[in-house]
Formats: sequence, structure tokens, C-alpha cells
Amino acid sequence: MTKHIIWDWNGTLFHDVEAVVEATNAVFKPYALPELTADSFRAVYTRPIWVAYERLLGRPLNEGEWELLDGGFHEHYFRLSDLCPLAPDAEFVLAGWTGTQSLCSMAPHDHLVPKVESFGITTHFSRIDGVVFGTGGEKAAHMAAHIAAMDVDPAEVLVIGDSVDDGFAARHVGARAVLYTGGMTTRAELESTGLPVVDRLSDALDYA
Repeated sequence: MTKHIIWDWNGTLFHDVEAVVEATNAVFKPYALPELTADSFRAVYTRPIWVAYERLLGRPLNEGEWELLDGGFHEHYFRLSDLCPLAPDAEFVLAGWTGTQSLCSMAPHDHLVPKVESFGITTHFSRIDGVVFGTGGEKAAHMAAHIAAMDVDPAEVLVIGDSVDDGFAARHVGARAVLYTGGMTTRAELESTGLPVVDRLSDALDYA
């Protein structure tokens, strides 16, 4: 039985795919690569993000290159994401869930918290955790720390996110997961995990 839902933010509750793609195109412009669309970005997207960047370039990143690309990406992304909305039914599902819920994101914590507050949805969450040091990595350890800080039973937790990494993180901590197609990952890759896949956030609650 699910008593607590852990939500992902980017690509899940926050519909920011267009900003991610546009910011990625901006940071890779000096490399003279073909411009990405949402679909072509999804074809290379994975976590850790630097692996996706290596897929784009067709080579390993040079020393210091990841830090430059990541910093440049976030500079563009923070500006572009100001125009992004919540997912179509995000407010409906947050208000409709009668258990507890929290937010665990790989976004920078000092940017995540005010962004969530700007939509007036902070009161839905018992805890909000972004990352404090570094971005782009895998979520498993971050998810484990998030759960430990709340003292919830992972067996009673449902994780809802838009990436394979969300599913891996849920399995790492012993929670269940549902994956959502509204973000950065193709349906085929989400389905390859063997986890339930939904096209609407409201459908994810059917697994709670």
C-alpha cells in the first residue's frame, strides 16, 4: 500500500522539455552540431548527463569540458525555464492525493525551491530536496538520503518520474516506481525497465 509519493521535478511535475532542448542547443552551438529537436534529444538522453553529451559529440569529454558545458547549460536553462508551465494535470494530482508526498530532484536546490514556490504548490510537500553540490549525476544516492531524512518506509513509497534513472533510484531504495512519458526519455526506453509507463500524471496514481 502506498502512503507516500516521491515526485521528480524536471520533466515530470515541471514541463520544461522545450527549455532543456533549447539550452542544450545553445551550449553546443560552438560545436556546429545539427540542432536538436525534442525527439532527437530524447534519442541521446540518459543519466549521468555527461554520457548524453558524449553521445552527442561522438567522443569522450575532455578534462574540464563537462564543467564548462554544464555551467553554460544552466545559464541558458534558468532563463528559458521561466516561461515553462507545470505539467497539464500536475496541480490536480498533487491536490488529489490524500497521503503524504515529497519532491526529490537532481536540479540545484537553491534554484528548485523558489521555482516550486513560484507555482504556489510548496504546501503539498513534506520535504523538497534538490542537489547542493554538482549536477548531472545519478539519482540513487540522492533518493536514499531523501528517504532517510523523512524516516518513511520505502515499501510504502511510490516514485513518479520521467527517466530510467528515477526507476533505478526507486529500486535502489526498495520503493516502487511509475515512469511518465512527458519528459526527456522515449517511451521505448522507459518500457525497457519493466516498470509501469503512463502518458498522464493522473494515470500514475492508479498504481498507488
